[in-house]
Amino acid sequence: MRKMLLWTLLAASLSVAACNTVKGAGQDVSAAGHAVSDTASDAQHH
Repeated sequence: MRKMLLWTLLAASLSVAACNTVKGAGQDVSAAGHAVSDTASDAQHH
């Protein structure tokens, strides 16, 4: 019973860590997309 609880807690903590990593990567990609979009917009107006 104790091992099962330990494995469950370990799996839960790993899934939360992975979720945060994916969320951070998504935010980085989004920020890069906004930067490219802004640059393209600025180039179009000049």
